[in-house]
Amino acid sequence: MNLNLTGKNALVGGSSKGIGRAVAIELALLGANVTLVSRSPERLSEALAELDTSLGQQHDFLVADFADLTDLHKKVHGLVSGKPIHILINNTGGPPGGPASGAKASEFLQAFNNHLVCNHTLMQLVLPGMKAAEFGRIINIISTSVKQPIEGLGVSNTIRGAVANWAKTLATELGPHGITVNNVLPGSTMTGRLEEIANANAAKTGGTTEAIFENWVKEIPLRRIAEPSEVAAAVAFLASPAAGYISGINLPVDGGRTKSL
Repeated sequence: MNLNLTGKNALVGGSSKGIGRAVAIELALLGANVTLVSRSPERLSEALAELDTSLGQQHDFLVADFADLTDLHKKVHGLVSGKPIHILINNTGGPPGGPASGAKASEFLQAFNNHLVCNHTLMQLVLPGMKAAEFGRIINIISTSVKQPIEGLGVSNTIRGAVANWAKTLATELGPHGITVNNVLPGSTMTGRLEEIANANAAKTGGTTEAIFENWVKEIPLRRIAEPSEVAAAVAFLASPAAGYISGINLPVDGGRTKSL
């Protein structure tokens, strides 16, 4: 199986922690040169030090905020002016929780900008390099809510669905250029965001965070929460040459929790 990414350049969003950081580590292990993107220079420096360089990889990072589209565009434009990006990992933190019926219009607009519009902007910036190489991987880290809405995450459910349909459309448009577009749908994964959701649920119900986690685990056939590295392994496979004929899919990495096909 050809998993070799030597000579390929990857741009990984939200890569100072959690799933994004784990993805960057896996891509580097397969030989890719990785550019990390996040808001925190301190965490980015720590993550950069974890990336494998045994195959001569050259890694770097960009300090950018996905809420500031102008700054993000400027910095990534500068990056792609110096080197092509072959692998784009769209990944950023999800919107705050709450029911869709009570959400403000501004919350939907902010989430739409932070997710779909930022993803689209990054895609357009890296697309010329992918077309020139006749190789491209666009992978969006979204949510199992694409297949089964998650209670209490109304804004997120809505926007994640929009991203999934955007990606499916792109898969059709970009396929002739050797570019695949896929979505990875993490289930409950041990990240800071999951802990925030658990704490919020515990505060709302008057229970404990431990009880929230126990209830979640009961809903998962594998009876455990995923590690970020397990989601990252799926992303890395889809980024590899071995996955060159897989495009336009939503891949749940959720221990079997999602009940739909």
